[in-house]
Amino acid sequence: MAGSAGLMSTADPRQAWQEALRAGLAGLSQDPLNCEVPPALLDGEVTPTSRFFRRNHFAIPLLDASTWRLEVGGLVRRPMILGLDELKRFGPVSTVAVLECAGNGRSSYVPAVQGEQWGHGAVGNASWTGVRMADVLDAAGVQRGAAEVVFRGADQGPVSGSTETIAFERSLSVADARYSGALLAFAMNDEPLPACHGYPVRLVVPGKYAVASVKWLTDITVTSSRFDGFFQAEHYVFEWPRAGAVVRQPVADPRVRALITAPATGDRLPHAAFQIRGVAWSGAAPVTLVEVSVAGSQWQPATLVGKPGPHGWQHWELPVQPASPGEVIIRARATDGAGRTQQTQPEWNRLGYGGNFIHVVSVLLR
Repeated sequence: MAGSAGLMSTADPRQAWQEALRAGLAGLSQDPLNCEVPPALLDGEVTPTSRFFRRNHFAIPLLDASTWRLEVGGLVRRPMILGLDELKRFGPVSTVAVLECAGNGRSSYVPAVQGEQWGHGAVGNASWTGVRMADVLDAAGVQRGAAEVVFRGADQGPVSGSTETIAFERSLSVADARYSGALLAFAMNDEPLPACHGYPVRLVVPGKYAVASVKWLTDITVTSSRFDGFFQAEHYVFEWPRAGAVVRQPVADPRVRALITAPATGDRLPHAAFQIRGVAWSGAAPVTLVEVSVAGSQWQPATLVGKPGPHGWQHWELPVQPASPGEVIIRARATDGAGRTQQTQPEWNRLGYGGNFIHVVSVLLR
């Protein structure tokens, strides 16, 4: 069953909610659909599509790939209108990349902030297949004076404080659009994108918070000026109170973070040696160190397992021999190649972004 937003068909929010819950996701809101993934389900090389977190601001569009068109215009020499088959002729490439909601961890801020109260699971690591954004820009011919590229999705609706209907739009600098490895993706984990993840085509921007990866993409516009749309200038910005003033800065690179995927909080384990496992990532540089503290002990380095691609997450593990039975608290933190280490208390900001709080798991040894 589908509803409508204007003339656009949209997914039934109740059905989308039930599908997410059946896949094991934890629901935050049904309409718009927002669900996260328990960290214990993030243990694989890639996150299964059905278990990838959902972040939406409006209803989920149901687009027809046969009539879908992507318009590329603005400051370009050769404006284009591309169907899906025409887009694919640029040649497919694949990359494994982490996408993380900028609000991941928001529920841990004190004092509490408004917005979806994400725990630690608004993140996923998937294989994305599409065409290079740089190739499309080259074909269109970016003109002199271009500064930003604006991406518009088909999802739309009113926002707080206004009854006007707006589309979800975000921009990248021309340099980021060209050199970040951005893809116009039409497949996820080697299957066509599902509706809830942007079918038929979405933007994927490795190394940026997921808000940059606009879903249900319909328009790409090259501009000479800074884009100041709602989701660029009013939302998804850090707001810090400092020295009696408010400092604002757009969200950009995901902060370094480690998650414990095993064991999980509430697990009851025999009083014996066990393995702690997890994943870690950063938007600024590869993860170079993961440290674990068990039962209040000093931080000890975990073993980094395998070598991820440039945009995927890093697996890690650490065997431990607990000293005594009872409740055991496990903490994990990561450091990246840019020298950034997770802090116990990320700096509070009004909208609750960048909350890379140290992950804490409590288990019972019998």
